[in-house]
Amino acid sequence: MGDLPGWRQVFVEDFAEGDVGTGGFPGPVYGTRWSANYADGTPDTAAQQQNKGERTSGYFPSKVLSVHDGVLDFYLHSENGVVMGAAPSPKLDGASQRPYNSLVYGRYSVRFKADVLPGFKLAWLLWPDSKRWPEDGEIDFPEGDLSKLIYAAVHGVENGVHRWDALRPEVPYGDWHIATTEWRADGIEFFLDGNSIGVSRSFGLNTPMHYILQTESCSPKCPLPETSGHVLVDWVSIWARS
Repeated sequence: MGDLPGWRQVFVEDFAEGDVGTGGFPGPVYGTRWSANYADGTPDTAAQQQNKGERTSGYFPSKVLSVHDGVLDFYLHSENGVVMGAAPSPKLDGASQRPYNSLVYGRYSVRFKADVLPGFKLAWLLWPDSKRWPEDGEIDFPEGDLSKLIYAAVHGVENGVHRWDALRPEVPYGDWHIATTEWRADGIEFFLDGNSIGVSRSFGLNTPMHYILQTESCSPKCPLPETSGHVLVDWVSIWARS
């Protein structure tokens, strides 16, 4: 793809370096460009909110991630009552901060396809290096239960209260899509398949953030144990402001 007007490309991945079996990602083939981010058994967002005795869910890259036929494959499923997802992160070339591979402002684009899987969700996000949430914000796109509609979200604080903007293109999962986030000083604009779905200007986010393909369960009580399927990533491209 290369540089774009106002943007300098700092990362590109099309998963063409070779196949990697389940449990081997990122490994030696992709390890210079990717991190699994969370070790097996790390609780996902739902598990962090669950009560004792409820179903367990977490990130299990060794059970979920593989590369084949030029795509990164998330095999979402449950084993022995545990719901399994993953949340890999790219390692950028020329990122402004270490060790998070983060940027202040950036353009993030991903081509993906998600099976329709009730109870699993995407929350592919920019997360603040500071971990101060919601004060330093959060930017999500695509987000949502895989049996419902894609949307974008921006979190922040307004008058001391956590607020969030949601932009909804009314498009379901199930087909190939390209989701692009442009985080600029004048706002955060989202594009789905090349069409703008709107701009959020509510919070003025301007601290370093890093990109995570967070893929997980929706709540401690879902998905059903028999629900399983795949999220495929064809390519990822990231630009910094030039």
